[in-house]
Amino acid sequence: MLDSFRLDGKVALVTGASRGLGQGAALALAEAGADVALLASSVPQETAAAVEALGRRVHVIQQDLVAATPAELAASVDSVVAALGRIDVLVNNAGTIRRAPVLEHSAQDWDDVLAVNLDAVFHLSQAAGRRFVAQGSGKIVNVASMLTYQGGILVPGYAASKHAVAGITKAFANELAAQGVNVNAIAPGYIATDNTAPIRADEARERSILDRIPAARWGTPADLQGAFVFLASSASDYLHGAIIPVDGGWLVR
Repeated sequence: MLDSFRLDGKVALVTGASRGLGQGAALALAEAGADVALLASSVPQETAAAVEALGRRVHVIQQDLVAATPAELAASVDSVVAALGRIDVLVNNAGTIRRAPVLEHSAQDWDDVLAVNLDAVFHLSQAAGRRFVAQGSGKIVNVASMLTYQGGILVPGYAASKHAVAGITKAFANELAAQGVNVNAIAPGYIATDNTAPIRADEARERSILDRIPAARWGTPADLQGAFVFLASSASDYLHGAIIPVDGGWLVR
């Protein structure tokens, strides 16, 4: 049974791979046997070195998802195949967040958040999906959020984009499942990353969040690694359009 979780001979593309959840996903997939392409706005040197230390091949793509065009995103997928010979897994992890009250949230912040969190997810999934359909197999793993289910505070663009990630996940799954392609998502709970640093610095807000988590702690990128490997591997071959919360029990409280 454990062999179904192995990724030997597979190639994965992970976005937002320089730190946090993306770095954790890249290392997990490498440990499971995959070669990994790392897409980030700055060169993810630490992640690349760690993947290589595991004996896996690495391909680095430096790309600003705020400004990337659909053609440039498709070219990034093509570069993975050119460098590593194939692509089997796409992890749409990259995300950005801008905090401001809804009545003051700027148009630029709205556009930037949706460009990274939604537009790039669609265009990369479309480009990778075409290759997956052609080869009869592939895995797309999107990163949703607790704000896929809730509205949040001071983050209207982020909440809207993460609601939309759920819709994209289901829409792609409906059309690609019969062609051997799995499209699913992980919805992380409150994870200790750079994105949540401002919340954790607010003592009252941090305490209110922690008090609601049945596991009684914030999550770490390592807590999501098993879910990433599961959704990237053949162990999840009959899972389509699912959004899996990895949240310490937040949603059931």
